Formats: sequence, structure tokens, C-alpha cells
Amino acid sequence: MSDRSRIAYVDGPRLRRALLAACRRGRQCKSELNRINVFPVADGDTGTNLSLTLEAIADYLTGSRERRVDRVAASAARSALLGARGNCGMMLSQFLLGFSGAFEGRSRVSPRQLASAFAAGARSLDAAVQNPVEGTILTVVRESARRVVDESAGGESGDIADAMSRMLETARESLARTPDLLPVLAEAGVVDAGAQGFVEMVEGVVGLIEEGDGGEEAVGAAAVGADVHPGWSPIGAAEHPFTHGTKRYCTEILVEGAGLPGEQTVRAALSEGSEELLVIRSEDILKVHLHTDHPGDAVEYCGTLGKVVAHKAEDMLAQYEAARDARADVVRRPVGIMVDSGSDLPDAVVRAHGIHMIPLLLIDGDRTLKDRIDVTAEEFHARLEEGGPLPTTSQPPPGDFIAAFERASTESEVVVAILVAASLSGVHRSAENAGRLVPHLDVRLVDSRAASILIGLLALKAAELAEAGMSADDIVAEVRRIRRQSGILFTVRNLDRLIASGRVSQFAGWLGGVLDLKPVLGLAGDGSVKAYGKVRGARRARRLILDTVAEAIPPDAKKYRFGVIHAAAPEMAEALRKELAGRYPGAEILIAPITPVIATHLGPGAWGIAYMVEDSPGTGSPPG
Repeated sequence: MSDRSRIAYVDGPRLRRALLAACRRGRQCKSELNRINVFPVADGDTGTNLSLTLEAIADYLTGSRERRVDRVAASAARSALLGARGNCGMMLSQFLLGFSGAFEGRSRVSPRQLASAFAAGARSLDAAVQNPVEGTILTVVRESARRVVDESAGGESGDIADAMSRMLETARESLARTPDLLPVLAEAGVVDAGAQGFVEMVEGVVGLIEEGDGGEEAVGAAAVGADVHPGWSPIGAAEHPFTHGTKRYCTEILVEGAGLPGEQTVRAALSEGSEELLVIRSEDILKVHLHTDHPGDAVEYCGTLGKVVAHKAEDMLAQYEAARDARADVVRRPVGIMVDSGSDLPDAVVRAHGIHMIPLLLIDGDRTLKDRIDVTAEEFHARLEEGGPLPTTSQPPPGDFIAAFERASTESEVVVAILVAASLSGVHRSAENAGRLVPHLDVRLVDSRAASILIGLLALKAAELAEAGMSADDIVAEVRRIRRQSGILFTVRNLDRLIASGRVSQFAGWLGGVLDLKPVLGLAGDGSVKAYGKVRGARRARRLILDTVAEAIPPDAKKYRFGVIHAAAPEMAEALRKELAGRYPGAEILIAPITPVIATHLGPGAWGIAYMVEDSPGTGSPPG
């Protein structure tokens, strides 16, 4: 242990650094957690789920400069809840909600107050699980939190560093006992995967304390018990996936809205026919996790409570079969989905399905900004309203694509990348060039022949097909089939940005401004821009687009979805959502702000509607 001063308090910056260290360490053990994941289902995804949850926390904290400990903790808990995936992610977010609640009203905390927060987090987690099973993360969190409380029992004075070291010691000991408490772990020769993930996070914090930033790896990785066999696949030795329960689909639902019901009410409504049910509510957010044979029923019920922002249902039997056949040291999903940031896919949907996103680029003077990372849609829309010079756009270079393909391939055997139309951008060509440089990776590139939220809808469908166990070849074929009967139409407030981007002439722009003409544009089946007409005024443009969409959807179609996009026009987006919901009851409608790299070409006030028809072709035919 290095020489250091006693740590007498934790404030916002210290908690932020500790949480980021925990996130880094937890994400590093993703592959090992997947390999040993045999409980409650041997589906090999605990590491992936925990990694995605930690990524959501880290993404928010990385840009934060908050100095109050209560606000940092609350932000971490909220981002964990929004990004939570799987049992482990839900349990971690529940722990963090209890943990953060103990800090309310405090700008910094003492060792004793920190210990109380750990205890509050453990109690919150215990209370949230209806049928607790010992030998899991529940046990390790409870016992390690108790050790911190015991260490701080002497009063307000103390050393947080020593307390964390004792906590890690207890957590390791508790983890090593998980096979004694849970027979399925003993049979597989492993410790509990979720519990190990928690221990690794504590390792990260202690590493930060002892070695500084980047030193979490210096702490001994003694988290795995001596009985673990790294040379073989515990999942491959399992006779069936359901080591605890029988339900097939791991279902997660994120709901937003005012006046959401309490957790007990939702649990009571969903408990029949479900297993591993976890319900967490925090202010205007409700997150549900359950194993069920009827995920659609759960989604439909949650739709009566508020706005279903995102939902997913993974076939755990298909996951088990893929994990069982994987190599002993690597367990990955069969198929992963990638999009570019021009897909306008909402963050909640991206996180819910574990979709990989590569950012497009904006060149702003001597700065290169990553779309949706260095600048958000809302920030960019405000800049659009102010006027003035705007950045140019660029596709990611092949090196960025190579890095993205490699990251995605750590989680998936095959990566299906659905990208903006090759006729509109050089993105697809850059991806092709990158693919030739990494022939050892299995990456399937799909020219979406689309843009904006239509790409997002296609990628969402691809992710659902992957979760259902469909092969990469079949997913690509299905995406192409669906694209042929789907489309997108949009309009703009004025033609200024289209003129600047060379899409229309100066004279046409002047005439359109004088006459208040609104161009209605869309994408034909080959991805080329197509004009559907010009109308006078926003109301007529809205009517033309809605009527054109209605004509494009076959009258016998039963499976369709919509996406509504806007640039600084949220009122228009909500009005369109209501009209679509009235015309197509029960249809899923995604709403998203137009990403900066597209908004710079369309200007403020632009909006559009994408439609995706999933049925086999009927009597109708999409325009173009």
C-alpha cells in the first residue's frame, strides 16, 4: 500500500472519481462475468449487462463538474436506473438509489455518514427483491456494507481509505462463500457473476485510493474463488438454461410520466406468471425487469401507466444455446447491432438494446466534434436558432470504424452495421474501407438507403430479431425487405440551410420565402432524395405528409411503427405523435430531436415522420 494521507470526508469530486474508477474496473471484467454466468439463467450476459449499466453511469459523470456529494450520488443513481440492464444492472441501480438517498442535503460526508449510505443501499436492495436468494450479489452487498458500518462505529473520526480496504476484504470473503450458499454455483465451480461484478467495482475504488487514477488495476484481482476453472465453460456444462425459474424472455421496460403508481402496485399487477420481478420507481421514472413467457402483456400494461420510452425482450433459451456453444474463455452474443449517430435513435432505446453507435463528425473551425457526444441535439438546436456560421459535417475516418468494430466484436460474434444511405454520405464507404483492414472480424454492412429515424427504426427491428435468436444473414435480409416498404418524409421552416448545403438554388429559396412555400421531401427506395411537392404554410405541409404516409401503408398492414423527428420544434413533434396515435391505435411511436450532423443541413423548425411496415407486402405500395 502506498503512503497517503487519511481520508476524512467525501465530497462531490471525490465521489465522482471513485464511481468512475468503479465503472472502469467493472467493465474490464465483462468477459469473465459472462463466462461464469450460470444463475439465475445460464445465458452468459451478466458481464455485458453490467458493463452497459456502468457505461450509462460513466457517460454522465465524465462531463459533470458538480461539487456537492448528494447531487453526484443522485445523478449516478438516476443514470444507472435509466441505463440498467439485466438483474445485475437493476440491483445496482436499486443499491445506488438507497445509497444516494442517505446523502440528501449534504455537500460532503464523513466516514460514518458514508457507512450509513452503504447500509441504506444494502437495505434498499434487500427490500426490492421479492424472493431473495443467498449466495448472490445480495449477500455480498449486505455483508460488505455491514463491515463498513462496524468500522465506523467509533464515531465521526476515521479513515475512509481503511474502511474501504476492510470492505473489500469482506466482499472478497463473502464472494468466495457464494458456492457454499448456492448449489448451482458449486456444481459449476464458479462464484456468482453479479456478486463478482460488485467486488470488482470495490476493487476499482480501493485501487484509486491506493495508487491514484489508473491504479485500480494494481489491486490484486483475487475476486474469484479458488474453485473457479478458467479453462472450461460452466455454461457449456449446464444441461439447461433455467437454473432458477422457467420463464423464457428477459423483459425490461422503461416508463416515464407524472403520477406513476408505486412499486408495490406495479409488482402486484405483474407478479402472476413472472419471475425475477424487479420494479424501481424514482420520481418520474419507472423501470421494470421480469422473466416471462408473455413480454407483450407486460409492455401493454406499462403503457397504461405512462409513456413507454424503451422496452426489450431477450430469448434466454437462444442466449443459452449461443453461450453453450461458445469457446470456454469467450461468451458473446451471436449478433450485435451498430448504427451511426445520424440514425436519431433515442438514447434510451440504444441503451435498452445494447446497440453500438459510432458518432458522425462536425468540423467547427479548428475543432472536430463527435455528434451526440461532444454536442447534444438540444445544444445544437439552440445554436441554430441564434444564427451565424455553422460547422461542416464529415464521416468518421476508417480508424474510428475499426475501433468501433473491435469494441462491438468484444460483445458479439457478428456485427450488423446499419448505416446512412450511401447515396447521401461517404459513411458507408469509410466503413467498407475499415472492414477490409480487419478481415478477422465478422462485420456485415447494410446500406439502409435511409436517413435519420428511419435508420433507427430499422436498427431497432434488427436488435429485436437478434434478441430473438435470428441469424445475422436472416437479419440482414429482413431489414432489407422491411426497408423496401418503409419511408421517411420531412419539411423545413425555411430553405436557408438547404441553400447553404447546396440542396436548392438561391432563387428558389427567395421565392419560397416570399410565398411561404414549404418543400416536402423524402427518400426514395434507393435512398435518393425525392420531392413530394411544395405547399403554402406549415399546416398544409403537415397534412400532405400525414396523408402521404397513410397512402403508403397497406390497408391490410397490422405491424408498423413510426418515428417523429424535429429540430427545435417539440410542440410540432408532440402534435404529430397525437395524430399518429389517433390514426394508428397501439402503434409504437419514437420521438427524437434531429441529431446535430443532420440538423445543420435542415435548420431550426425542420421536422419529419418515418414509417416502417413490418408485414409482408400487401396491396399498398410506399411512395418512391
